[in-house]
Amino acid sequence: MRAFSRALCRAPSDRILLKGLQFHGYHGALPEERAIGQKFRVDVELHTDLRAAGRSDDLKDTVNYVSVFELIRSHMEGSPKALLEAVAHDLILDILQEHKSVETARVRICKPQVSIPGILEHVAVDIVRNRKEVDVVT
Repeated sequence: MRAFSRALCRAPSDRILLKGLQFHGYHGALPEERAIGQKFRVDVELHTDLRAAGRSDDLKDTVNYVSVFELIRSHMEGSPKALLEAVAHDLILDILQEHKSVETARVRICKPQVSIPGILEHVAVDIVRNRKEVDVVT
């Protein structure tokens, strides 16, 4: 949580949120997860300066939500990975690569159906990356 707080101190206070996105994917370490697949829920938070978009009312001055959604879908429904950490890592790097105005991004991937012998709502991976902290080709 402290890393997220530090990242936010350096980030614009404006945010774009995509919450509760649901996809059927084949990520997981177990053979059954890769064969049958399962539902994943994704939340994305993008910190960017939205003042120009607020003044202009023009899509070119903001982050296109449809573009971000399609990028998320390509990762969630695309090539399977064993770990949610790897899915989230690749996704957040692609978001920062394709959307230059995003200074800090947060990605949370929830996996509701988990092979854990107990009662739980879901497991999740929640990562935050700041443009200055990652090696993104610009």
